[in-house]
Parts: sequence; C-alpha cells; structure tokens
Amino acid sequence: MSIAGKIWGTTELVEANGALEFHRIEMNKGGVCSKHLHEFKWNGFFCESGRLLIRVWQNDYDLVDETILEAGDYTKVKPGLYHQFECLEDGVAFELYWAEFNHNDIKRESVGYSDSCTDTVTVSLDSGSSVSLDNMDFSDNLGFGFVTSGDADSSFIDPTMDLSNIDIDTDSITTTSTITTTTIDDE
Repeated sequence: MSIAGKIWGTTELVEANGALEFHRIEMNKGGVCSKHLHEFKWNGFFCESGRLLIRVWQNDYDLVDETILEAGDYTKVKPGLYHQFECLEDGVAFELYWAEFNHNDIKRESVGYSDSCTDTVTVSLDSGSSVSLDNMDFSDNLGFGFVTSGDADSSFIDPTMDLSNIDIDTDSITTTSTITTTTIDDE
C-alpha cells in the first residue's frame, strides 16, 4: 500500500481492482480538495473520525448541496457531478470509487434484422378497421414489432407472447395508416 501526500492530508490506496477503488484518507483541519468530477465513477465517503464537508454542484439547477459527515456517516456522489470535500476537523475517512454497470443501458436508434429470418406482412387499414395475426409463426425470432404511420405509436410485442389472439385496432388512428409487421432480432 502506498501513501500519497495531499494539500489536505494523505491518501492510502487500500484496494484497487476492476470493480472498485478503496482509499483511507487522513484529513487535516482546513484542507480542501480540488473541485472535480468523475465521468463514470461514483465517489462514496465514509467518515470514521473528525468532520468532513462534501459539496456537490448539481447539473439540473444552480445549487450546491452541502453534506457534513461526522463519525459513522456516509454519503455518495453520482458520476458527472462536480464535487469537493473540506476537512472541518482532523480525522480519518474512507473513499470508495465504483462504476455502475447498468443492464439496461442500450438505446436503440433502429431495429436489427436478418434477411434470412424475416417474415413481413403489410396491411393497409382505414380508421376503425382491424387486422388479426392468427396463424403467424414468429417462434424462431427474438421479437415481433409493428410500425404505424398516422397518429398511432410504434409498438413491440414480446416473442414469448401468444400471437394467435392479437388484434391491431385502429379506432384511435385518425388518418389512413399502413401497418407493417416484421419479425426482428434483438440487436
């Protein structure tokens, strides 16, 4: 373990791996760290002794949140927010850094497909008409979707759903619309 001197005290790296960093910091009263942000890392602070002021500049509004930590207190700062700490008393604290893995972090601009596994049916509908999807087999594909023109929204149907009783009702569509059903891949 290495100890690094800082203007506000010292920091000692306790653990660093692919998931987190853990530091023990000794803070000197009156010391202030730089105002900084981490693009991808959360920054947690646990105060063991002394008092520590954490400032966080919010992106959504013109305000600086201030939290005073005393022995046994903990707070964390989200990635992308400028923050800074000030040592109000001599003491010891622990800093923890981690990146959050978000399982739902995908944003689709288009839908993937393959010519070898695409079945397409196009049906033109006037307001008030409907179409049944009886006897259509999409079991070899990851999903089923339909796109409308007019006032209706695009939709997605889970591939595990029973499609034999699905009807697309156009009562809410105020103009003539075309509905195209296409099997789709997930990515």
